[in-house]
Amino acid sequence: MAFTRATGKHRRPSRLTRTTANVAGVAALTTTGVIGGLAAPALAAEDAAVEHTGLTQAISVGDSLAESVDAQAAAQKQAADDAAAAKKAEEAAKKQAAEEKRKAEAKAKAKAKEEREAKERAAREAERKRLNTFVAPISGSYVSTGYQTGGAMWSSGSHTGIDFHAASGTSVHAVGSGTVVEAGWGGAYGNNVVIKMNDGTYTQYGHMSSLGVTVGQTVTPGQQIGLSGSTGNSSGPHLHFEARTGADYGSDMDPIAYLRGHGVNV
Repeated sequence: MAFTRATGKHRRPSRLTRTTANVAGVAALTTTGVIGGLAAPALAAEDAAVEHTGLTQAISVGDSLAESVDAQAAAQKQAADDAAAAKKAEEAAKKQAAEEKRKAEAKAKAKAKEEREAKERAAREAERKRLNTFVAPISGSYVSTGYQTGGAMWSSGSHTGIDFHAASGTSVHAVGSGTVVEAGWGGAYGNNVVIKMNDGTYTQYGHMSSLGVTVGQTVTPGQQIGLSGSTGNSSGPHLHFEARTGADYGSDMDPIAYLRGHGVNV
């Protein structure tokens, strides 16, 4: 009795047919560049991995590849995120460094300005003090004839000022700040200078050999106004110094008390 071979939809694919299908699936994946070295091992293990459908091999390889691609994409994304974070941190660090530099420069500038202003204030204060300072009219000298000393040589009967010992040609200084109101010949005073002081009082310097200032000129403490001598009604080289409440003769006051009242040790 002869048997006929089963055909139709219930017929099981032959091994050749299944193998061909698997190879075709792998070939398709290889052509797209999805897999490379996985094709040969997949074929070698065909008998063990393939089940009755004939599609299991291609699906198994596809899933493995998808997981590999996903992992690679995730790694690339993480690397990109890390690079972006590093760049952001670097920019933030640069920004912070720039801000700190700006603050440091501003602080240094403010400090320099403060120091400069402090020096300027100190200089102004020093100048103010200097201008308000009084000095002796002859440096390193002494009073040789006192105030209101009596004698026939003075027309008023007494000395209206004080005499400072000084050789002819000794520098004579303004005792303080003021304006010259007289500079020239003063009769019995010889060559003399009268200064209106900034406090409203007057000082007079007599018997000088030469004058170094003119009327209207402002002077400061210690400024040279001439040289001592023996001009006018004088018995010898010296400086006659007077302190007055006004510009005219007869308004004299005690020169020693005047100078000491302004801090001059005489």
